[in-house]
Amino acid sequence: MTFDFDRIIPRAATNAVAEDGFEAYLFGSDADLKLPVPRSDLISMWVADMQFAAPPAALDAMTERLAHPIFGYTMNMGDELYGAFHAWCVERYDWRFEREALQVSLGVIPALYALAEYLCAPADKILTLTPAYGYFQRAALQTGHELVSSALILKDGLYEIDFADFEAKVEDPSVTLFFLCHPHNPTGRAWSENELRRMGDLCLANGVRIVSDEIHADLLRSGKRHLPLAKLFPDSRDIVTCMAVSKTFNLAGLMLATVIIPDPSLRAQWNSRHYPFVNPLSLAAAVGAYTDGGEWLDALRAYLDENFQVVENFLSQHLPQARFAIPDATYLAWIDLSAYFPQQINLTRFFLEKAGVVLEGGEMFVSDGAGHIRLNIACPREVLSSALLRLYEAIVR
Repeated sequence: MTFDFDRIIPRAATNAVAEDGFEAYLFGSDADLKLPVPRSDLISMWVADMQFAAPPAALDAMTERLAHPIFGYTMNMGDELYGAFHAWCVERYDWRFEREALQVSLGVIPALYALAEYLCAPADKILTLTPAYGYFQRAALQTGHELVSSALILKDGLYEIDFADFEAKVEDPSVTLFFLCHPHNPTGRAWSENELRRMGDLCLANGVRIVSDEIHADLLRSGKRHLPLAKLFPDSRDIVTCMAVSKTFNLAGLMLATVIIPDPSLRAQWNSRHYPFVNPLSLAAAVGAYTDGGEWLDALRAYLDENFQVVENFLSQHLPQARFAIPDATYLAWIDLSAYFPQQINLTRFFLEKAGVVLEGGEMFVSDGAGHIRLNIACPREVLSSALLRLYEAIVR
């Protein structure tokens, strides 16, 4: 089967956050924005969903579920999701877990908030690697906890963990939880087995539990294979793994994530306090996608590989002082433009007002992102090429 990732699908009048939510989310409701083009001509490259049609496997499963005309309160009571998702994990990662460990959430972000509350006492701190996804900080702060940062080191174009700093932070008795992002957002690093083992050993030896956000697990470059952290520590009950059908198959609006909780006491707390219902269409789509969506995903990964090559070639030719390396995973290009912006400015606003491209500047991430932009390249190649040209013209004009 062939899949048309070059198809441009307008999202106007669909309440899409990517198209219509950027002002309030990125700038606040009182921002006085000066758009260089009509709103209809803006190019959206910011929020982390894709500009591609969902896979036929998910659409067909939802269509079949629509044939039943009742959409009452629904819970993940059967084994269909476990059967499909577990088989996916075995095939794709050679990772196994028990049925009772599988919980569902409305998304990974709600899971982060809940787990920060459940796992941390009032004075506890949460550790993460920076630059970091903004919701790690929000989940910490809004549950009353300080977020402690261990900054990644950029060495020969590759982000590495500063293990001396990481070990010092994890040995702080007030640090009791580590938010791991694997693969990492925004840099796109897929941590190696050695790095994962070292982080896990340090955390577990110091009584620090781990929430591993692996939402980008299926979006590695072609030929690469994801290694779940929990797979390396099969006897540990202190690692919670968060994954989601949303990123893999562009179903974010269906609000369904899978949370693997091996600790029975934490599961009991989760079930006593966590909203148990799911959207019946979301459940059907997840089962369908995990059962029959592999071919679509493999084609998507090949298309993303080519899009990243387009970005690398364009920057090399037109913006040679930009620093960029094709990431191990994700569909997010993390680009260092600091050579072109010696004075720190809000790059989110700059590229919106000067280029008509909605993206996220490094200021949107937790620490260590100055001079960078995060560009969502999960879009038709024609759109990507237009966006890159606009960015170039805004910089050189």
